[in-house]
Amino acid sequence: MLLKEKILSKKAKVCIIGLGYVGLPEAVAAANAGFRVFGFDLDKTKVNNVNRGKLYISDIEEQDFKRVIRSGALSATTDPRILSEADVICVAVPTPFNVYKEPDLSYVLKATEFIAKNSRKGQLVILESTTYPGTTREVMLPVLKKKEMKPGRDFFLAFSPERIDPGNSDFHTTNTPKVAGGITPRCTEMVKLFYSQFIIKVIPVSSPEVAELTKLLENIFRNVNIALVNELMLLCDRMKINIWEVVEAAKTKPFGFMSFMPGPGVGGHCIPVDPVYLSWKAKEFDFHTRFIELAAEVNSNMPYYVVSKVNALLRKKSPEDSTVLVLGVAFKKGISDMRNSPSLKIMDLMQKEGFDVLYNDPYVPSTSLREHGGGKIYRSSKLTSKLLRSADCVVVVTDHPDYDYEWIARHAKCILDTRNALKGVKGCRDKIVRL
Repeated sequence: MLLKEKILSKKAKVCIIGLGYVGLPEAVAAANAGFRVFGFDLDKTKVNNVNRGKLYISDIEEQDFKRVIRSGALSATTDPRILSEADVICVAVPTPFNVYKEPDLSYVLKATEFIAKNSRKGQLVILESTTYPGTTREVMLPVLKKKEMKPGRDFFLAFSPERIDPGNSDFHTTNTPKVAGGITPRCTEMVKLFYSQFIIKVIPVSSPEVAELTKLLENIFRNVNIALVNELMLLCDRMKINIWEVVEAAKTKPFGFMSFMPGPGVGGHCIPVDPVYLSWKAKEFDFHTRFIELAAEVNSNMPYYVVSKVNALLRKKSPEDSTVLVLGVAFKKGISDMRNSPSLKIMDLMQKEGFDVLYNDPYVPSTSLREHGGGKIYRSSKLTSKLLRSADCVVVVTDHPDYDYEWIARHAKCILDTRNALKGVKGCRDKIVRL
């Protein structure tokens, strides 16, 4: 049976490489649509959790997850040989940067090698991991392209960026439009056909490079605008003007303005990483993305500014004699995702200055300040009135909806609010300092 017929009849077997924030929701969505889906991941804990029906990502409806596990429509494995059975393979692995701020494509390369070793004619391979323009064609295609196999005829290769927004209850895998670009027009046709079976709208583009840059533009747009309002916040701090009030007032204009809020820095996988990927690739063309790099610099300096504010608030006490309680270590409210969270950088800087650092996060029971673990393990302290009173400064870094901010304000000695979370609190204004 041809791949097109398999997809339309839902007889195509689908393998998702990477069972994280992107891969698992997509695996559940494809299985719910009627495909037989295999999840492949080298993390045994994730694989075991999937096979036991234990959900570890909050953006998936538990009843949908349980249903596809019970029916056998979705299962997981650590055995790469499963790739030889797949008709469609989606690659949703991490694409971080290294200590030198260079793209780390090791996960993509490893996944591609696994596919190449288990490839056969008629397969559709789709890269979804955020990356620089050229990755699909220049990195994946040479590994997958065998002497007797031609892309667009014997196998199909495309890029379609993930658009996951953790914690967003309105938009998820199936109702978020999907951009897709193939190595050949036939590849584009196949990737569009596949996603159209369970995603409400698919937008085909002329090449993988267009799709790759589309994803970078979406997130660099946010990074640049956040940097703009962060820089204005620094100016407003000197001018004694409330930046939050300024933004709220500007939002009343019904055209020509989109609001972004200042904060302690940017987090998540995409916004802090995407500028690095594009700037690195741009140098190949003797081009320097100065505007984008400046925005990244402004945002990356925000944790340092937060720590300087804490020092200013506690100027009568030395760091060694001060306890700071950080509220929220996830990178955004209402989720447990800590990837590139500014909280971790803030805690690390304060620890190095000598502060006794504690944290509370209802979504994150424990964490290490290192991105990939190791070092001292911090555990979330139980949020009590006694804990709040014992802290010399409480720093709200992530404005989780679970917090009772009026109660926090009543018991805390001093609060640095980096998210304007306490804007509605009355009677404790002398304790609260906004970023």
